[in-house]
Amino acid sequence: MKKWMPAAVVARALVLALALALALAMFTTLAIAASSAQAKSPEVGQPAPEFKAKNQDGAEKKLSDSQGKWVLLYFYPKDETPGCTKEACRIRDDYKQFTTAGVVVYGVSRQSADSHRKFRDKHHLPFDLLVDEKGEIGDAYGIGSMPIIGGILGLYKRQSVLIDPTGKIARFMDSVDPETHATEVLETVKKAGPVAGTAPATLTPAAAK
Repeated sequence: MKKWMPAAVVARALVLALALALALAMFTTLAIAASSAQAKSPEVGQPAPEFKAKNQDGAEKKLSDSQGKWVLLYFYPKDETPGCTKEACRIRDDYKQFTTAGVVVYGVSRQSADSHRKFRDKHHLPFDLLVDEKGEIGDAYGIGSMPIIGGILGLYKRQSVLIDPTGKIARFMDSVDPETHATEVLETVKKAGPVAGTAPATLTPAAAK
């Protein structure tokens, strides 16, 4: 014989389910609103905000340390995710061209120094990964967070800022393709001309994939 649940129990269960659904909808709306409310990114031609952060080894890095050079700040969601790994390894593979063109590369995400160090060592990355656990660099450059997931974990969107040798914003890359990002940055630097005392970037077949 089937046992039927009392109507009051069913009603309470339905009310609870509805309340949970409404709470989830509200949280999602707030998370998306928070993502949209990020500080506005500096416009092209404006001075780049100074930053100070620790790298994967605990060494302090500042924007002013790279005065007279191009600086690529590439923000990424999380160490060891497929897209972030591909993006980092593409830059690694073309890193000699970045140094030839006078470009300093910093990867920036909100993971710890320990996480960055393991990620960097595993994939033999030749550039520094900056720790931005409180989101201070991202806020200064108007970097967005991923909706819902970002609202919970604070994961950055995949965005990049290219700073010219005079310390001004040369380009804000709002939507980054991990596969082609390295080539796109090198092409931008090449078109802008070489930094004083360095050779212009030359795209090899490996970088032009």
